[in-house]
Amino acid sequence: MATDYGYDSGLGFPETVRRHRVPAGLRAPFEGRTWREFGYVLLSLPISIVMFTYAVTMILLGAGLLVTFLGIPVFAAGLAGCRGLGALERARARGLLGLEVGDPEPLKMRKSGFMAWMGAVLKSGTSWRTLLYSVLHLPWATFSFVVAVNFWVYGWALLTYPLWFWVFPAYVGQDGLQLYGDQTHHIYLDNPFEIGVTALVGLLFTLATPWIVRALTTVDRVMVHGLLGPTRLTARVVELESDRGVVVDTAAADLRRIERDLHDGAQARLVALAMDLGLAKEKLTEDPAAAARMVDEAHGEVKTALQELRDLARGIHPAVLTDRGLDAALSAVASRCTVPVQVEVDLPARPAPAIEGIAYFTVSELLQNISKHSRATFAAVDVWRVENRLLLQVVDNGVGGADVSSGSGLAGLAERLDAVDGILVVDSPAGGPTRVTAELPWRGERV
Repeated sequence: MATDYGYDSGLGFPETVRRHRVPAGLRAPFEGRTWREFGYVLLSLPISIVMFTYAVTMILLGAGLLVTFLGIPVFAAGLAGCRGLGALERARARGLLGLEVGDPEPLKMRKSGFMAWMGAVLKSGTSWRTLLYSVLHLPWATFSFVVAVNFWVYGWALLTYPLWFWVFPAYVGQDGLQLYGDQTHHIYLDNPFEIGVTALVGLLFTLATPWIVRALTTVDRVMVHGLLGPTRLTARVVELESDRGVVVDTAAADLRRIERDLHDGAQARLVALAMDLGLAKEKLTEDPAAAARMVDEAHGEVKTALQELRDLARGIHPAVLTDRGLDAALSAVASRCTVPVQVEVDLPARPAPAIEGIAYFTVSELLQNISKHSRATFAAVDVWRVENRLLLQVVDNGVGGADVSSGSGLAGLAERLDAVDGILVVDSPAGGPTRVTAELPWRGERV
């Protein structure tokens, strides 16, 4: 096993990368993943028998009792038990298969009490999907168990045949493992050549078994994810709720920043300006020269305050973006960067104002990062459209090491893009270059 040293840009320390010299096909029978997957298949049969028996018994019992009021509670209890077994299956898949599947939507109860709980269980799609899983998994678990165990046992048995073939002449009374036999002919695997071929066949079986087991557990992954996990609609709702939270937090942070900038910047200057003008007014008759100097200083403060207000307005939404679009706005941002920036915008039309604004601020923040941290001598910005997506790419020849880690500016940028179904991809190896690609949904400008 060879050891190479890479670079972990998030921590700044060398990162050890291990590369196996043994091919994956030869390692597979001895890897922990293979044994965990085989253990999953072995456990699937008894667990699926319990689940199938429980589900069928409770459903048939509930159906038989539907003529009375007891049938509905039995149905609900059966479905609730299936939900519990489904949680066990998700935990088993997570532990043995490494399958990260989220919990399905919880029961939605408008009121408290047994009747409300029973109605919520019967109305929940998760309950019926876990029931379907309990019924369908038994035949598949039986098939997987038979295939995996036979390949596993026969593979290792044939592979180790040279070590135990002596058992047949010593204790069974025959020359070796019988390959064929009838009333007149018997073929035994007893000479060195036949023993070697048997071991070779066993080796092929042994090497193939992990991949067969992996294929079998792939079906289990699909079943667990599809029937026991959250639906696409539920996952989308959760994602939208998370994105809404990000948007609200971002808007609140922007408002606090604007309030802070106004309070500490322009507002403080205007207050000082008012005081200076008041003093100048008092000195106007007594000392006109001093009053003139104070008015001149106040004039300078007015210019500074106006510049700060312009910068603040540009940070909220630049006028050039509204009037002339992304090409002119990004060119203006690039002109303020500390390194030469080449800007190329190839868009057939203007996107929606919201998407245009996010694209502008994304490029603006990336160029600020280049100015502050990259030590680059050149940068390039490309903007183009591919079907229904708007693509941005910012490249620089700096030192690299940019990382979308928790708490960094890139992490916050990725969250903002994710809030509108966007994607941020950072490719920044140590030593550079850095290539940041952002993808946004394309929505055309309304006219």
